Amino acid sequence: MSLSSTQTPSCVTPDAHWLSEQQWLSLSADGIQLQLDLSAGLVTLAHFGRQTVIDPAQHRLMSGAATPQASLDILPPNTLFNDAGQGFAGHPAVMGDRAGHHWLTDMRLREDESDRNSAVACSTDNHGAHARLTLIDRLSELEVVLSLTLTLEGVLRQQTTLTNHGSAAYRLEWLAACCLPLPVRFEECMSFGGRWVQEFTETRHTLSEGAFTLENRRGRSSHQRVPSLIVGTEGFSEQRGEVISTHLAWSGNHRLLVERQFDGSTQLQMGALLLPGEQALAPGESLTTPEVVMAWSDNGINEASQRMHRTLRARLDWPTEDKPRPVHVNTWEALYFDHDAARLDELVTAAGDVGAERFVLDDGWFVGRDGERAALGDWYLDKAKYPDGLGPLIDAVHAQGMEFGLWVEPEMVNPDSDLYRAHPDWILGIEGRDQPLGRYQCVLDLTRSDVADYLFARLNALLSEYPIKYLKWDMNRDLTHAATQSGERIGMPAAHAQVEALYGLLARLRQAHPTVEIESCASGGARTDHGILRHTHRVWTSDCNDPHERTHIQRGASRFLPPELLGAHIGPQHAHTTSRRTSLAFRASTALFGHLGLELDVSQLDQNERTALRVWIERYKTLRGLLHAGVSWRLDCLDPHQHAHGVVSADGRQALFSISQLAMPRHALPAPQPLAGLTPEIHYRLELVELPEHPERRMKQLPAWIQAQLDGQTITVSGEYLLRDGLALPVLDPDQTILIQLSAVEM
Repeated sequence: MSLSSTQTPSCVTPDAHWLSEQQWLSLSADGIQLQLDLSAGLVTLAHFGRQTVIDPAQHRLMSGAATPQASLDILPPNTLFNDAGQGFAGHPAVMGDRAGHHWLTDMRLREDESDRNSAVACSTDNHGAHARLTLIDRLSELEVVLSLTLTLEGVLRQQTTLTNHGSAAYRLEWLAACCLPLPVRFEECMSFGGRWVQEFTETRHTLSEGAFTLENRRGRSSHQRVPSLIVGTEGFSEQRGEVISTHLAWSGNHRLLVERQFDGSTQLQMGALLLPGEQALAPGESLTTPEVVMAWSDNGINEASQRMHRTLRARLDWPTEDKPRPVHVNTWEALYFDHDAARLDELVTAAGDVGAERFVLDDGWFVGRDGERAALGDWYLDKAKYPDGLGPLIDAVHAQGMEFGLWVEPEMVNPDSDLYRAHPDWILGIEGRDQPLGRYQCVLDLTRSDVADYLFARLNALLSEYPIKYLKWDMNRDLTHAATQSGERIGMPAAHAQVEALYGLLARLRQAHPTVEIESCASGGARTDHGILRHTHRVWTSDCNDPHERTHIQRGASRFLPPELLGAHIGPQHAHTTSRRTSLAFRASTALFGHLGLELDVSQLDQNERTALRVWIERYKTLRGLLHAGVSWRLDCLDPHQHAHGVVSADGRQALFSISQLAMPRHALPAPQPLAGLTPEIHYRLELVELPEHPERRMKQLPAWIQAQLDGQTITVSGEYLLRDGLALPVLDPDQTILIQLSAVEM
């Protein structure tokens, strides 16, 4: 793998070249290039990185490696589809058999005498540069198609399709969505896991000989095993090092693997994890994997994240393209299950008073739902709580200038529900085996057409009867006994099919109600992946609204998702999930860098608190155009207890940066903080938007530029200086933030 660090002009127009005589394929877009050596019928990676010129013959001569003693006479190549038939001793890209036969494959590019180039197809369009590579193994009668796209934003997307051309079924155990060779200089890997209310916890791993594998068997992308890895050179950071950021666009079970062989050759594989017997391909049948998204950078994680943000933004299907992300009010932490009409009226009025734009009624609105143990699945309005229907509440919401949203959890059912009593066989389960409940609920089998039709009918009825503009779609438990109880596959695993059925239900609902936005919530951030975002418009990043924890959570999520997709709410002073108390300024400045909302009882705030909250909401409305369309930057900090990040407009003329102190500072005086993303030639006016109260308790003297601004002076400084030397920082207590806004000025 050859990656040039030489800066070359970006390739704005995507380009795809297949040099048949030289057996060389090249895809390029936005200054990034993928070059593949297809000689000997194999798919070998020659280059993935900045656009460069490589002579195929010279590359083959200069990259031809030695063969060590005590090994095979010819070392097996490290390709985009490693399999055991070539002597490869590592984890194969495909695993399966036909009754114990054809377990070993040797996939080669198809080459028919009538059409020598039929194995390779490439093209370009307004989405990027594409390649389709067809590999076959005539003995096992299997065909593999590698579908590659280098997007306009320089992101590599890959899927793999396997077809069974044999006369007997092929039992599939594993099919890699991507099999990417990595350079030996990549010595570290960053994974993301955690738990409920502590999502996207990052862990660094040193790559050594052997396999580093993460597997998720929870039926959703999960809190514990986020389907993402970042691999790179030793010590890579936000702004330094060479990295490849990878993400599996799949909302179910998955496997992530980085493996280094004895000779140093390294591969990365990602794909959907299959349960035993879950996939068997009948003669002529095909299976296509989820998509893997990969972004390369030699300037640290930031550049890879920015490319991912751009490509995801380009693919999102918004109901209204130019609609800004509205300020939410969600009722959960204000009301829980207490849907009292008078309390709701107070909350609606207070929400409108502080400037909210969307009111979301959370759990507890449907019949029999007075707690979490009953009624889930009975999607009919509780007439005792809402004797005149939802109309009066929605009218009150509209009168305050807000749109109305509703919470649902369609995939689940309580055993104590009319639905379960009528259809106990509608759940995923295995006859004769008791399964543990999760939040007192079971999982409905969406692979059954009668179940999917019931759920569509109930949701369709609600969306047709009421002007509901937003669904908060929740999913509050892992899948355990994920087997269907109907049809020919009774008792057989259905976890993979369940995810596909969920996507189908969401697509059906979106088609019927194209103006409705949908949020993906799963006990917080247990389903935050590019797969679910093909069908939804936002993820609920975490059930934790404590800004101290949220700083870490949002930092991790931002490596793969842009801020406008991350639900980020201002919670109460006393956090429900951690019992930590924080200031409104810290809570609001943290939530500002996402899709802002409120997760507190606004009606219980006094007038001073409401006034302060109103100021923050107006600030968000003023800045959200920048925050949700600009380029996100995470900054490297010398103090490990400090977190600095910001957003810069595409033209470099506007920016907002946040610097937070999360624990006691490393030194008595913080180091100056260089900024990023600014234009060196531009001069910027600095405005300190937020400075914690009573700074004199921490400092005898403020930094000179802050004091000068407080004294009424206009502070103007060049982008070059801010990039090189940065800002002198004030001393901050733990859980405090400063916000700095920058605007270009003419000199």
